[in-house]
Amino acid sequence: MPRFPLPTRALIAAGTGAAALALPLFGATQASAATTTAATASTTAVTTTATTAGYADNLDGWIQQSLAVMAQNGIPGSYEGIHRNIMRESSGNPLAVNNWDSNAAKGTPSKGLLQIIDPTFLAYHVPGTSLDPFDPVANITASCNYAAARYGSIDNVFGAY
Repeated sequence: MPRFPLPTRALIAAGTGAAALALPLFGATQASAATTTAATASTTAVTTTATTAGYADNLDGWIQQSLAVMAQNGIPGSYEGIHRNIMRESSGNPLAVNNWDSNAAKGTPSKGLLQIIDPTFLAYHVPGTSLDPFDPVANITASCNYAAARYGSIDNVFGAY
């Protein structure tokens, strides 16, 4: 980002279809500064809102939020262990469903980021998270809770579990 404001250009369209290009005048520093200050304030407000609103709605944000819930509930696991298992199980697709394995053949398909079946999800659900196994944070947190009980941590899981 440059250390000085670049000239702003605005396209003004009239109902007649005519357009004019408006350029700031040289020496019109107050108008330019006011425009730049307003734009900066607007950008800052948006950035601040997005940052303080919580976690990003993507794989990184879901893992980070799950790690926070896990820390509050004493569930071990690392970002790397969770990410590695998610990429193997669902390639990061929170709506993934396995309709072909032995669980699916018994009528209980594996679901979500970490491919957990409903009975296991319900047994290891962590209070404060959604009861929907397709909810990324609930899926990660319940799966890590299960992995902790069975293997000591999701970090110890290197294959189907």
